[in-house]
Amino acid sequence: MQMKLKTLLILSLLVVVTALLLTCDRAKEELTSKAVVKVGSEVLTESDLKEVLPPDVNDEDSAALADEYINRWVRNKLFLRQAESNLTEEEKDVSQMLDEYRTSLLVNKYQQKMLEQKYSPLLKNEEIQQYYEQMQDNFTLQENIIKGLIMKVPLDAPGQNEVRRWCRSASSESLVQLENYSLQNARMYNVFLDTWVPFQRINANLPDPVRNEERFLKYNRYYETTDDQYRYFLLVTDSQFIGSIAPLAYVEERIKAILMNKKRGEFIKDLEKQLYEEALQQKNINFY
Repeated sequence: MQMKLKTLLILSLLVVVTALLLTCDRAKEELTSKAVVKVGSEVLTESDLKEVLPPDVNDEDSAALADEYINRWVRNKLFLRQAESNLTEEEKDVSQMLDEYRTSLLVNKYQQKMLEQKYSPLLKNEEIQQYYEQMQDNFTLQENIIKGLIMKVPLDAPGQNEVRRWCRSASSESLVQLENYSLQNARMYNVFLDTWVPFQRINANLPDPVRNEERFLKYNRYYETTDDQYRYFLLVTDSQFIGSIAPLAYVEERIKAILMNKKRGEFIKDLEKQLYEEALQQKNINFY
């Protein structure tokens, strides 16, 4: 009798401990993943949102994207609940469709990978240049673009007169000095001397963004401004404006994609033929 009582006590203690552990785990999960919205038994958490939102957007854009995703998630879950309730078991059986969709996705990914690996290296500079010259009207700039650099330093950072002199000089020696200075003092140092970038992207880093971009770029090669904590130095070494023909370097990757897409059909046919012949030789295909 005493043995039975002891066994019952031990089992009871195990049940209590297990329940406490599960409660703690759920509490930890709730703390680390706070619910944002719930539809039926489906819950969207803050951690779910973090996984789908891009990490490099500002707070305002992040909030807008989050609201859009939440609304879309709720609508999808409501539609899913209705579908689950109103469709027959046969209608809800989409396993074949899912398998076909998966097959299509994987085949397309493989074809694209092979196209990029085998055909892209074969693209010659002359072919890219020729297409660019023939189709220049298709490469009109829709945004102002620049080359240069932007630096952000604390207001009390030393040697800022030297920074102004180096920026205005823009000689190779001055650029080396700016690089060295940035390692010790800059909170932001973005160099794009050899790469075209949209001015809008750089403009967004300034505390008071430039409104008339084209006028600003026409009359400014060096620009300096401040906010409560930092001083911003902007050096523009070259610029191209909306409506002009984009430099080849700016649209080269786009041209490569166009040329590869033109060759895609022919390439895929050749690839299919090669795979089929290899499978026959290796006896991976058996007709009955």
